[in-house]
Amino acid sequence: MTQAPDQQCEIAWFSALCDDDYEFLGVPDPYLQSSWEHCRNIVLRAEEGGFDNILLPSGYSLGLDTTAFAAAVATQVRRIKLLWATRMGEDWPPQLARRIATLDRILGPNAAGTGGRLNVNIISSDMPGEKIESGPRYARATEIMKIVRTLLNGEALDFQGDFFNLKLDPPRITTLSGQCPAFYFGGLSHEARECAAEACDVYLMWPDTMDKVRDNIADLKARAAKYGRTLKFGYRVHVIVRETEDEARAYADRLLSKLDDEAGKAIREKSLDAKNYGVQRQQELRGAADGDGFVEENLWTGIGRARSGCGAAIVGTPDQVLAKLRAYQAEGIEAFILSGYPHVQEADMFARYVLPHIQHGPLEI
Repeated sequence: MTQAPDQQCEIAWFSALCDDDYEFLGVPDPYLQSSWEHCRNIVLRAEEGGFDNILLPSGYSLGLDTTAFAAAVATQVRRIKLLWATRMGEDWPPQLARRIATLDRILGPNAAGTGGRLNVNIISSDMPGEKIESGPRYARATEIMKIVRTLLNGEALDFQGDFFNLKLDPPRITTLSGQCPAFYFGGLSHEARECAAEACDVYLMWPDTMDKVRDNIADLKARAAKYGRTLKFGYRVHVIVRETEDEARAYADRLLSKLDDEAGKAIREKSLDAKNYGVQRQQELRGAADGDGFVEENLWTGIGRARSGCGAAIVGTPDQVLAKLRAYQAEGIEAFILSGYPHVQEADMFARYVLPHIQHGPLEI
């Protein structure tokens, strides 16, 4: 059963902790480099603009440390949720559970007073400087999510797995709600999909054509059902919204107007996820696009020429952007993580032109 377009969805923005903010794609700008001040300002403007949530990405070779940033910015926001990204190759699960509980309590209660405002973006990563194969890496992430969920639900742990053998009493400190926050997680490989089906709460997708979005949702629903579980679905995409379509397309062209193709290639290959299935799919989208970079109506792939990972943008008028979001909702998407360049200015555009016209609020898990 698909979601009616007038149902509530979660609208999140993105803070560029991993050196990913530009006026012209591929052209570094000292004013927009990741810093405490700049990334904090993105978060504060997103809260002021009315967004429900904000993704704080993580990359151990790029930008700022996400945990330190999240703890600091949590003291400066009052309403918005934080979607804190954490890399599974960098933590021991009981310590990760304690870190999540601590961040949740620093951030404080939601408006209803029923729990906290922290969610967790799980990244199935290697240890810095080490490599393990995709299958074991995702199997390890599955075990970590199960361990952390048990501890943050305030339960005793007796876990025997392939990667961890742990027996622990319930932790003294858990989250404000006494429950594990929602795990957001993405990946397109078979192993990633199985990990999501077995252990996450919100399955995140990068931009794709509507038929692929539909197929992915159906596939993940079936996989989750095998484990007696259900998932919610999120969509991570850039956005360019202007009063007219010509203005929106002109701004997209402007973003690429100073891009050197070799510089763009270097940016893509520098990313930690440059070779995974999702990145390959973003490359396929660019290859299937028309001469202007559009792979379907209002979905522009030009972003991916200078960015690994999420490589497409919804481009158009407020009505066109709204229609595109509602089309995704009709397929079952309940959470959107949006971004644009530069991040502060595009957040203002979306908050002005689109956000007041869509029913939105924090995702209920």
